[in-house]
Amino acid sequence: MLSHVFRAFRYRDFRILWFGACTSSVGTWMQKLAQSWLVLQISNSPFLLGLDAFLGEIPIFLFSLVGGAVADRMDRRHLLIASQVTQMSCAFTLALLFAFDVVRVWHILCLSFVVGLAQAFGGPAYAALIPALVKADDLPNAIALNSIQFNLARVIGPMLGGLALTKLGAAWCFALNGVSYLAVIASLLALRVRFRLAPGEASILASVKAGLDFIRRQAAMLSLIGLAFSTAVLGVPVVVFLPVFARDVFEQGPDIYTLLLSLSGAGSIAGALLVAGFSEDRHKGWAALVALVTLGASIAGFALSRNLVVSCALLFVAGASLMMVFAMVTSLVQLLTRDEMRGRVMSVYNVAFRGGMPIGSLVTGMLVPVFGAPAVLGVGGGLLVLLGVYFMLGHREMARL
Repeated sequence: MLSHVFRAFRYRDFRILWFGACTSSVGTWMQKLAQSWLVLQISNSPFLLGLDAFLGEIPIFLFSLVGGAVADRMDRRHLLIASQVTQMSCAFTLALLFAFDVVRVWHILCLSFVVGLAQAFGGPAYAALIPALVKADDLPNAIALNSIQFNLARVIGPMLGGLALTKLGAAWCFALNGVSYLAVIASLLALRVRFRLAPGEASILASVKAGLDFIRRQAAMLSLIGLAFSTAVLGVPVVVFLPVFARDVFEQGPDIYTLLLSLSGAGSIAGALLVAGFSEDRHKGWAALVALVTLGASIAGFALSRNLVVSCALLFVAGASLMMVFAMVTSLVQLLTRDEMRGRVMSVYNVAFRGGMPIGSLVTGMLVPVFGAPAVLGVGGGLLVLLGVYFMLGHREMARL
């Protein structure tokens, strides 16, 4: 059973990249925990908390299409290394600002934008690189295992980040994140895969247009991308605004925020393991829609709950459901895409998935001061339930995938 769940680890290059990316992701989540808590503490503004998330994600919405076209035209490893070096520099800059006690909220916001810009080019390259490391039959498993490394980091990173924040200070969270980027850079340099330039169009603009035309011709692809966008807008804010629930709803400090963030990550690991062990080639679309309805119901329940134990259980379920939706939708998008179009198609998917996050975070950040976090997230959860039912009944082509 375990050999089936972890079958993509049979490939050397995939193993190397997985462990390098996992190490870097641990550092990223250490920084995310410290950064979110400190933005709220320094500014006392849920809006600025949402704005920070918005600025970190909006470059992906604006520039991923160009990033995808570039990823289809050059060695994806080189593009990824440039992205990692940029993000590492931002982490060390933030560490120095905190170490010398000169940091301001606008520093954090500007650096979040630069990190998002680097991810706009690195994200499509990374997504397009994974299929080159495993056989097509093992691609859904590789995508699920890649989700596991990211969400394993969501458990380990906040725990280490919480310890570093309370015992050592914020500067250590950012400095350790900067060091963690060396692991993924080393893993990229160790890969044996060789990239072949795709025969293509004369310009970046023509490459982008060809990618959009490829997507437009497939109704199922449009449904998958639309679902990813809607889920990101309505589902991801539950993670972004956990500091508000920890401080204002449960009236606790960073320890409870760390607990909530870790439980969300643990749920995501469980969801990714379920997807990794999912052996059926068919019915992934239907399973994704069931997970979407479960996600909406659990977010709504979390928003309404005032019992910490019940809230933790619901947050675990929400984390598992969110990961199941994205892992299955991502694998379906990859399986429907030809390799020479992969960078461009995944860039559009990134625009939907990662671009939906800042929109959801910004809108939620504007509504929370007016209506309160429980009411806003509760409505978002209800809308996700309706969205899942709508796709089940009104878009049968996705349910049949």
